[in-house]
Amino acid sequence: MGRTGRGGQSLVRVAVVVRAGAVPLWWLGVVAAGIGLLIPGLTGRRIGVWAGAAVFVLAAAAVVLVRRRKYTAWAERASRAGKFDYLQDRAVTIRNWRRAHVWWLVAAFAAAVGSSFVVPVVAGAALAGAGVGLWLKAVWLGRRERRDDALLWVRTDWAGSGRPAGKQVKGYRTTGVGAGDAVPGGGRRRRP
Repeated sequence: MGRTGRGGQSLVRVAVVVRAGAVPLWWLGVVAAGIGLLIPGLTGRRIGVWAGAAVFVLAAAAVVLVRRRKYTAWAERASRAGKFDYLQDRAVTIRNWRRAHVWWLVAAFAAAVGSSFVVPVVAGAALAGAGVGLWLKAVWLGRRERRDDALLWVRTDWAGSGRPAGKQVKGYRTTGVGAGDAVPGGGRRRRP
């Protein structure tokens, strides 16, 4: 899957892969936390809300910071993408990520709602915090891409099921900021 015709590689944007999980995690977390507000739980709503707020901040911070050094190291050693490399569309990347993680997302949502019978809101807040953390990490990557005037890409087969800084990654590639259909940070490019 990583190789294309004429010796090129299929590449996926690092920031888009990171950002792909932000929206579903945010909304599933918000809905799960909202359902949790309707359930008194064993600890009561008040404790759940305060604990949820703390967990939200901790989850967001943890997701932003995890593997940050790896992203930086790969970005510093990135090589230029080849002439025949194929750049995967943003929509395809997001769709592939969500398909690969749909059952995990459903299970996480169900667990978050179920845990509200013990401690309301907390698990939903953790999911929402993870979503915000992914979005903030994509924004951080976008700042780096703007600063370096280069978009970061990774081979699709190395990114695997949505891990652009996982053990299987051997390096990143770069292109100019006009390449592909996503702006620095992985957001949709607005066409005039």
